[in-house]
Amino acid sequence: MSHLIFDIETIGDNWDTLDPETQIYLLKYAETEEQQEIVKTTLGLYPLTGQIVAIGLYDPEKDIKSVYLQAPDGNLEERYEKEGVHYLVGTEAEILEKFWATIRKYSTFVTFNGRGFDCPYILMRSAVHRIKPTKNLIPYRYSDKEHVDLFDQLTFYNTTKKFNLDYFCKRFGIISPKSEGVTGLDVPALFNQGEYQQIAEYCMRDVIATGELFQIWQKYIKAPL
Repeated sequence: MSHLIFDIETIGDNWDTLDPETQIYLLKYAETEEQQEIVKTTLGLYPLTGQIVAIGLYDPEKDIKSVYLQAPDGNLEERYEKEGVHYLVGTEAEILEKFWATIRKYSTFVTFNGRGFDCPYILMRSAVHRIKPTKNLIPYRYSDKEHVDLFDQLTFYNTTKKFNLDYFCKRFGIISPKSEGVTGLDVPALFNQGEYQQIAEYCMRDVIATGELFQIWQKYIKAPL
């Protein structure tokens, strides 16, 4: 069985570029200035007010690591390799096209909270660009044959307390993707500063950590066949 682990990084639209009607709609339930600021700074969490700037992929069987990323200022080559990771630079539409072309040959996908975030985001952004999916990213939830969402599996489908990837990594002795001081909250600022490589490397650390957590789940938690 071929597994592909993936993760995305996103940024939000510039608030000032949104039309007035959209701004009013988004601030509908924000009663204080603090709440309004939260709305403005979390646009990247939602696919219709944000975009994907990096997609990390890891094939653990073949040990192939790749990141498809945006780097709009042209400072990075279109294709390059660094420390065993393959990088492909393009627009959001181009990296989504590449993503769908790549995943069609895999039978099982592995994510951390992919059902709740990454997969819906990918599908919605693909629809914005009129790109058709090549695989079903959100199959039957209670089966691990096509999609292993470790957030579901490690919380036993939300029957136990919810923890993030960083917490699970620390508890299982895995190097956290946040160990080098970068988190998802830093991605928009890094993107605006042109630090695309930092975003790509952080995304790959997420994917690798998810892969190590997947191995633990497979060996010690997954029910025997």
